[in-house]
Amino acid sequence: MSSEARGGNDFGARVIAQALTASLGQQVIVENRPARLIGEFGLSASPDGYTLFVAGSVFVIGTLLQTSHYDPVKDFSSITMLARAPNGLVVHAAVAAKSVKDLISLAQERPAAINYVTGGAGSSAHLAAELFKSMTGLNIVRINYKGSGPALNDLIAGQVQMIFASVSSTSSHVKSGGIRALASGRAQPSRLLPDLPTVAATVPGYESAAISALFAPAKTSVTLIIRLNTEVVRILKQVDVKERFFNTGVEIVGDTPAELTANIKAELVRMGKVIAEAGIRAE
Repeated sequence: MSSEARGGNDFGARVIAQALTASLGQQVIVENRPARLIGEFGLSASPDGYTLFVAGSVFVIGTLLQTSHYDPVKDFSSITMLARAPNGLVVHAAVAAKSVKDLISLAQERPAAINYVTGGAGSSAHLAAELFKSMTGLNIVRINYKGSGPALNDLIAGQVQMIFASVSSTSSHVKSGGIRALASGRAQPSRLLPDLPTVAATVPGYESAAISALFAPAKTSVTLIIRLNTEVVRILKQVDVKERFFNTGVEIVGDTPAELTANIKAELVRMGKVIAEAGIRAE
């Protein structure tokens, strides 16, 4: 099993691999690979069920950013979405906005005066902000960093004003009071963010989350896909597994192969529009 060289995807791959080793009676080994290479590696893998891939949002939208040469639907077989990590809308404590509505009003009153930070072009957080801009028509300015860590550090220091970021990366800083969480990117209220309203409550239809999903090479037999889906979804429903994922700031999903494929197709259409409008390309 290969996983993206990103914390959440690698964590999920190792949890699933450990449980599959026990349930299938075969050793499942995790290989960590860079996100931008995992798709290309998968194109040459044999569709025998012995090579699987845990990948996330970068894998899905890579073709839209012209950073990949594969089709995440045609060139891979969906097994299940493992988990979803909602992007939270967070501002520095000095920003005079206590809600999404306040933030929109502030940005409308002061065009181009509010900036948001990203840790790389085409990241889930970047696309979350661009989707917000597209759906609200706001003129807010992007400031890019070479990593999410430096971006968050400057938000905490008050050098920048706004970010879309995962719960796990911001929760401790929100509790300390240096930054303020305004809303969750989930379409519905989240157990991860029980005290936060959703962006969608103010901007209907808004939803943004980083995903982690399990794939096999294209042409893997339907029988193998169904068996793998059954085993992995059963694992995800276990209470201890749910809590392990929850404690890292993500919600388990465990959907069907058809549902994962439909989700990817819809995301490609939705984010394809945003990426084209904003002229986003990998940097």
